[in-house]
Amino acid sequence: MNDFLAFLSELDWSPLWISLRTGVVAAVISFFLGIFLARKVVRAGPKVRAVADGFLTMPLVLPPTVAGFFLLLIFSVRRPFGRMLYEMSGIKVVQTWLGCILAATVISLPLMYRNSRAAFEQIDVNLVYAARTLGMSETRIFWRVIMPAAAPGVASGTILAFARALGEYGATSMLAGNIPGKTGTISQRIAMVIQNGDYAGAGFWVLVILMIAFLIVLAMNLVTGRKMKNVTRY
Repeated sequence: MNDFLAFLSELDWSPLWISLRTGVVAAVISFFLGIFLARKVVRAGPKVRAVADGFLTMPLVLPPTVAGFFLLLIFSVRRPFGRMLYEMSGIKVVQTWLGCILAATVISLPLMYRNSRAAFEQIDVNLVYAARTLGMSETRIFWRVIMPAAAPGVASGTILAFARALGEYGATSMLAGNIPGKTGTISQRIAMVIQNGDYAGAGFWVLVILMIAFLIVLAMNLVTGRKMKNVTRY
């Protein structure tokens, strides 16, 4: 027991804090951007909807390293856009915490978008028509009628986006690197200590991420369970 307490006291907890901060920021960005994009796609025409949906879902089906490769091509200071961004505003994405956020957001956004879109598509349009006949503005209808009706799906998407951002590895490694105390997340720490043969350290971080994942799944089940509480049990 004393050895375990000594192990915890000497442990570098920065991967946990970096992962949590990255997950929270990426989830917040994905929340607003995913809702906005889902609303636009739902209201678009069939052809525009098909193209936009394919583009927005692409990071979900591609290997994360492919997404990281494209992000690196765009934001590297050796490339035109990345160089211009750095020279004009001093913003550097590669090998920074901003790179962690960007990579995690790109990978987690499709989950938020897909869940939000599915929730919006299941809303009874008669509710919207009724709100319009009462003279409510479109903005008020969205926040007072549509969002409450779509809340379980949106909440599930937010939780899944946070979980995906928390465990992101491939795109983050390519764009932000693995700098201890700066961009080194839990997933990167596990890979690094495994390469060094430290299976005890890797096992500890695996247990940490498993506990977090269980809490995330539990929270999602509690959120979606509220909607299903009146469903007949067979």
